[in-house]
Amino acid sequence: MGTGKNGGFDKIPDLNQWAILTVFEDINKIKEQPNFDHSVLENAKNNYGKFIAGWWSLFRCEIWTVILEPIEGHGYWDGKQPFGNLPKNTDYDGPIAVLTRATIKLNKLNSFWSNVAPVSNKMIDAEGLIGTFGIGEIPWIKQATFSFWESKASMKNFAYKMQEHAAVISKTRKEQWYSEDMFIRFKPITSFGKLKGIDLLKRNSYIAHS
Repeated sequence: MGTGKNGGFDKIPDLNQWAILTVFEDINKIKEQPNFDHSVLENAKNNYGKFIAGWWSLFRCEIWTVILEPIEGHGYWDGKQPFGNLPKNTDYDGPIAVLTRATIKLNKLNSFWSNVAPVSNKMIDAEGLIGTFGIGEIPWIKQATFSFWESKASMKNFAYKMQEHAAVISKTRKEQWYSEDMFIRFKPITSFGKLKGIDLLKRNSYIAHS
């Protein structure tokens, strides 16, 4: 999937950065691969196919991988629940990753983009935010944000207590911007590789160094 500039939602794409989201039935099978968290390219053919592995190798791409366990959420992605039928809430409150994804109705695009951009800009400075990335399989229409937070509490403080964000959530429901949406929370299991020279999660000690 493509990514937006400056993290979060952005109309301008970052043509130097791309995202791959994969779902595995059993993470233990991935972890059992030789050097799975040290040699991304070595296992890329198995996990992503020859084309992507060849692309990474040819252009000497910088690669950052995060393994996540879905723990909470609701909604649909193209009519499916790729992460299974999850509870809406659990007692977990450690470091957390959040995927928010939506298909925007064509007649609501102007409303969506005019309201979301200011909130996305404020999100960068939110207390407890580790990092955020805007992704999407169809630019401007099918959009998603992956964000990483120090805790569920810090994520909720931004989502529900920040006035601008709360107002957008209210408009979303009232004006029915989306034909479908999804909200999933994940527990970070491990991370490896680097993005812009760092591993965000290990640098901040939210995942133990291997």
